[in-house]
Amino acid sequence: MFSNYLIGLREGLEASLVVCILIAYLVKTGRRDALRPIWVGIGIAIALAMGFGCALEFGSQELTFQAQEALGGSLSVVAVVLVTWMVFWMRRTARHLRSELHGRLDAALAMGTGALVATAFLAVGREGLETALFVWASVHAASDGTPRPLIGVALGLATAVLLGWLFYRGALKVNLAKFFTWTGAMLVVVAAGVLAYGVHDLQEADLIPGINSLAFDISGAVPPDSWYGTLLKGVFNFQPDPTVVQVTVWLLYLVPALAVFFAPVGFASGKAKVKGPDEQGSQPAQAPQA
Repeated sequence: MFSNYLIGLREGLEASLVVCILIAYLVKTGRRDALRPIWVGIGIAIALAMGFGCALEFGSQELTFQAQEALGGSLSVVAVVLVTWMVFWMRRTARHLRSELHGRLDAALAMGTGALVATAFLAVGREGLETALFVWASVHAASDGTPRPLIGVALGLATAVLLGWLFYRGALKVNLAKFFTWTGAMLVVVAAGVLAYGVHDLQEADLIPGINSLAFDISGAVPPDSWYGTLLKGVFNFQPDPTVVQVTVWLLYLVPALAVFFAPVGFASGKAKVKGPDEQGSQPAQAPQA
């Protein structure tokens, strides 16, 4: 449940920051008339992400077992690729996100209502589709027949919305650079587990050999149905009897990804504290003025 809460929090907060930046800029520049198209675009993006998630969940139920495993494994790999790209992209460009969005919004304002809808849709829609895919893959990997994974995602998204509102109102100080660094590193660990489970699905579908070649089996020491076995699976997608291929893929992804992630980059060592998404530089943000 914790890993799914983290996914909902991290992905939801990125989308919340994007929304707050767009709205704060329009309010500060006196363009409240453009808020409605922005909300329309955001609503379409959310509906698309939810529809995509439902299509993945209910569409896969009509497939044969082997086809389900092949689809689940393939989409898990795609989800890991996307979330890894997103984590590294945010770590590299978070400081410049505000100016980038402001530039797109200025161009959209000059072009009209349709462009505003499209700008908001594209800005939020990408986050939404990535979130839906990664959540589906993570829930598919960690599901034990209970609604806990989806509850974790819902709680994470709710927390993200609350934090986004507090940022917008200037009521909360947080070092976003550190936040995205540490949550990003934790998501890399979660992604490694999703990737390993995706490989297991592909082995179940007979697309990758070695399903019977176990690296180790500690089911006796860590029973999958025990509270600590459930905790390890829920947080890290831990499996007490992984195959050699799973362990190999897990290590080949996790070790280099964390090494590169923690390599020095420009903003990763920044000390800036911010109050809101409209100012992520060295000065605290001010609440937007009407």
